[in-house]
Amino acid sequence: MAKWTIDSAHSEVGFKVKHLMINNVRGNFKTFSGEAETEGDDFKTAKVSFQAEINSIDTGNEQRDGHLKSAEFFNAETYPELKFSSTSFSGNKMTGDLTFLNVTKSVTLDVDFGGTAKDPWGNHKAGFTVTGKINRKDWGLNWNAALEAGGVLVGEEVSLTAEVQLLKQA
Repeated sequence: MAKWTIDSAHSEVGFKVKHLMINNVRGNFKTFSGEAETEGDDFKTAKVSFQAEINSIDTGNEQRDGHLKSAEFFNAETYPELKFSSTSFSGNKMTGDLTFLNVTKSVTLDVDFGGTAKDPWGNHKAGFTVTGKINRKDWGLNWNAALEAGGVLVGEEVSLTAEVQLLKQA
C-alpha cells in the first residue's frame, strides 16, 4: 500500500459561481490537505480524503470573504472544515462524500490524470485535474437576493476545480 499526500505548494483548490446572472466570481481555499492510498502507483484503487479550512476562503475581496465565512453561508465558526472522502474511483470519475455545514452528500467528480514524474530532488509525484459541479442549496447554502430586473444575485450551481500534485511518501 502506497501513501500519497497533497503537495500544497504545487496544488490549488477553487470554485466559481454566477454573480448577478452575468459572470462568474472565482475563489479558492488557501489552506487544505489530503491524502491518497493506492496499490503501488495504480490510482484506480485509490482511497482519497481531503479537507479544506473554511476560514481560508479567498475570493480576492475581503468583504465578500467575510460574508462567505458568516452564518449566512459557510458558518465557519461552527463548521470550520469542508471534507471529501472517496467511495469509488474508476480512473476518470471519482465518487465520494462531500461534507460541509454538517451535511454530507455524494458527488461525482471528473478526474484527469496528468501522469507521474520525479522532481529534481528525487521525489515521486503524481498530477491530477479534478472538476465537478454541485448545487449549493443541497448543502443548505440558501442565502440569496432577488434582482430588480429578475434573477438572483448568486447562482445555485457551483463549479469546482482542483489542480492537485501528490507526493509519494517513503
